[in-house]
Amino acid sequence: MSWFKGIEFAAPGFFWLLIIIPLMVVWYFWQPKRQQGTLSVPTLKGFSKYSKSWFPYFRHSVIVLRCLALVALIIALARPQSSLSWQNSTTEGIDIVIASDISGSMLAEDFKPNRLEAGKNIAIDFIKNRPDDRIGLVIFSGESFTQCPLTIDHSVLINLYQDIKNGMIEDGTAIGMGLATAVNRLKDSKAKSKVIILLTDGVNNSGSIPPITAAEIAKQFGIRVYTVGIGTIGTAPYPVPSPYGGVVYQRMEVKIDEPTMTKIAQITGGQYFRATNNESLKGIYGRIDQLEKAKIDVTQYRKKTEMFLPFAIIALVLLLLEFALKNTIFKGALT
Repeated sequence: MSWFKGIEFAAPGFFWLLIIIPLMVVWYFWQPKRQQGTLSVPTLKGFSKYSKSWFPYFRHSVIVLRCLALVALIIALARPQSSLSWQNSTTEGIDIVIASDISGSMLAEDFKPNRLEAGKNIAIDFIKNRPDDRIGLVIFSGESFTQCPLTIDHSVLINLYQDIKNGMIEDGTAIGMGLATAVNRLKDSKAKSKVIILLTDGVNNSGSIPPITAAEIAKQFGIRVYTVGIGTIGTAPYPVPSPYGGVVYQRMEVKIDEPTMTKIAQITGGQYFRATNNESLKGIYGRIDQLEKAKIDVTQYRKKTEMFLPFAIIALVLLLLEFALKNTIFKGALT
């Protein structure tokens, strides 16, 4: 109900008293019949002039007033309070950079529709659940660059994330370069917690910076790295253009440098995760989300305003009006 929008009740148990109202109405109409007798007359013609009068109906307004007064009194007893309270919040969020591999192997379809698209969709859901954090995006393949710097405008970030695709940069897997670029985006950050989520499906084979060196640099700047190896165990179907048109699928061996990924996480105080399908990748982002939520400090000061007095006054006015009508206009009709 729009009347109670933004209102909380400190003692909602009093609303059980509303059960009294239908019982009170039943008693009001039943009691006179029990006390009064019946009169048999040969004709009702003599009473016809009173049948069009409003008086027999209007005299029941006293029970309406009594019910409304009781409703207002019960609402007052339930202690309505304004929930549109003043508050002062200080949120110290987290700065996060997602470093995503977009190399050709990310087109393998052991994830649906493929590793790259699955990673994008699940990461976007993760971003939507972190409204207080600045988040950036780095992409890497044979080289790396910043697709989106740290921003609180997540709609812009999501649009830029949706635009990434394989072939934007030279092919390869430069894990060290991707990590180093992400570190560069975070090194000057003043946030309490600085995090990189590094997602790849291969082995470092490009770039001028070794992954472990990049991890050591991240450690120096107090940056924690969560590494995610994406790819099923064994082989995965990979789309290859057919010379006759269309696409054929070849089984491609899944090679993830898990020892290096694990060491990167250990050096920086993060964790390594292995995702073998969409659900496990979604679960990994969920775990990272929980691990990092503890780093947000929020201080709130709430001041509630009691709002029972207007309802108590309404109840009093209605009861006085009922008393006045009952003892003046309807004094004879209700006895």
